[in-house]
Amino acid sequence: MKTLLLAVIALALVAIPISNRTASGASLRKVVAVSYAPVLNTPDFAGSFSGKVQLDPCRGVRPIEFVALPGTLFTVERGLEQNGVKILRVTSNDYPYHSKTGLFIDARFVEAAGADTKERRPHLPELAEIQKRLLAALGKPYVWGGNVKDGVPLLRKYYPQGDPLAGVDCSGLLYQATDGFTPRNTSTLIGYGEAVPVAGLTAELIAAKLKPLDLLVWNGHVMVVLDDDSIIESRMGCGGKPSGVMITPRLELVRQIMKTRKPADSFPKGSAGAKSFVVRRWFPVAGR
Repeated sequence: MKTLLLAVIALALVAIPISNRTASGASLRKVVAVSYAPVLNTPDFAGSFSGKVQLDPCRGVRPIEFVALPGTLFTVERGLEQNGVKILRVTSNDYPYHSKTGLFIDARFVEAAGADTKERRPHLPELAEIQKRLLAALGKPYVWGGNVKDGVPLLRKYYPQGDPLAGVDCSGLLYQATDGFTPRNTSTLIGYGEAVPVAGLTAELIAAKLKPLDLLVWNGHVMVVLDDDSIIESRMGCGGKPSGVMITPRLELVRQIMKTRKPADSFPKGSAGAKSFVVRRWFPVAGR
């Protein structure tokens, strides 16, 4: 019955124009994630999860935008069929980032939202719980767009030959640990919370200032202060470098960063950003 309903919904959506309302003036259809739901920047789910394509961010194979959490609400722009799979082109307030090609979900990962369905309201866990979740990801692989350390069950069901996305990228590590409370991309994290003044300071002084869950971040990578001693991150690790979720003593890591980047109090615009990093304090500021 559910499969039949989704088929009807998908076929009905094919003719819906990409706008905020249909031609008749009715609001666009809403759907809600019934499980973890990969959101791609291509409608080719069958190709992306065929097992024939290695999802390798180092080679620029990056169809995954993020994995939506259960309860995420989507607005459907239109429906289509790609390689026998019913796909929906969507938008979501949980992922307010532009994609030139659009955002897409497999229709089997969602169901029609009721008239009273609300936006997902993430609840920020306590400090100890966030630290526990960060540590639970230790040793997991770096997965571009990943934010579910143990993978997506329905991917294993519908695409058994494909990558189940078992792992996290740098901001996905934090996103998972906070139940999707924190922004999903570093482009937002560079201005998230409050600035910790670090411009002109030595590595020793910066390390001494850090508090648990502070972010060391630039546009492209984020690291999370785990506790008084260490920093945790998920590294891409291209070119034979260490990859995945790892912990480094905080002074050691700050020294590593400052070999190529200068500390700034706000992330600079333009080319200066390529040589800078900032420290942002969001907990408990952003959640209390």
